[in-house]
Amino acid sequence: MWKGSFKRIFGCVVKEMSEHTGLSEGDFGVLDRLVQYGNGKLRQQELADSMDWDKSRLSHHLTRMEKRGLVLRKPLDTDRGVQVIITSAGRSALDEALPIVSKAIRKHFLNLLTDQDIESITTLAERTTKS
Repeated sequence: MWKGSFKRIFGCVVKEMSEHTGLSEGDFGVLDRLVQYGNGKLRQQELADSMDWDKSRLSHHLTRMEKRGLVLRKPLDTDRGVQVIITSAGRSALDEALPIVSKAIRKHFLNLLTDQDIESITTLAERTTKS
């Protein structure tokens, strides 16, 4: 039951982000991981692994993102790998999306928590850090 609730919340967040920025959930995931895990660039295989996507799915998605100027791919000199690099347009799109995502999370989840909910979450968090 709780999985369905989180899917609904996540769906609302993604919908608001997409409506305001034109980014899909996958676009946001790629751009965010490039910045968070790779300081703007990652090997394509590392990116696929971090997203739990197969190579083909990521490759097709990156092709669409390249056409929109959000990322570029560059063969690595040292081996047969490919590096995915966020472009300035991709960074701008991510910068635009982040506050929208934060606001939507607050609107569809955090603002709905009661004091009792917060107390329960805090108790659970304290319990897990003691384990």
